[in-house]
Amino acid sequence: MKVTMDRKTQLAMSLYKVFTNSFKSVNEHVINGGKTEGLNPTSFAVMEILHNTGRLPIQQIGSQLLLQSGNVTYVVDRLEEKGLVRRSPCPEDRRVIYAELTPEGEALMQRLYPEHERQILYALEGLNEEEKLQLIRLLRKMGDYAKQAHSSAGR
Repeated sequence: MKVTMDRKTQLAMSLYKVFTNSFKSVNEHVINGGKTEGLNPTSFAVMEILHNTGRLPIQQIGSQLLLQSGNVTYVVDRLEEKGLVRRSPCPEDRRVIYAELTPEGEALMQRLYPEHERQILYALEGLNEEEKLQLIRLLRKMGDYAKQAHSSAGR
């Protein structure tokens, strides 16, 4: 039995499908173009966050990942074993452990990050500047509403 949807639901489902397929295509292009130095996408994402923000509590890294990862500690462990990341305790709060790039990790990111930027630039070249600005605004609006709706549902 085929379920019929109203126009509002059809449009939402279509938008969701196009949104997820577009993200998947762009993300796969960036990931496939940037496979280097034995880093998987999650390891690279953790290093990218530390490269762009500097030292950060491990607990905050997971919330900043574009891709969900329930095991940031495991990824930080592997990066630490490779000598790319180090941990340091917070002097004010013993519960907080910081992660930061080592000099070797920073040197690696200095070498890899320009290619990562080129891959993203190439993947998004299908839009002109005005379209990119409009899409940023619309996606931010959509994300803010979804975040608000999610937090309201939890009450």
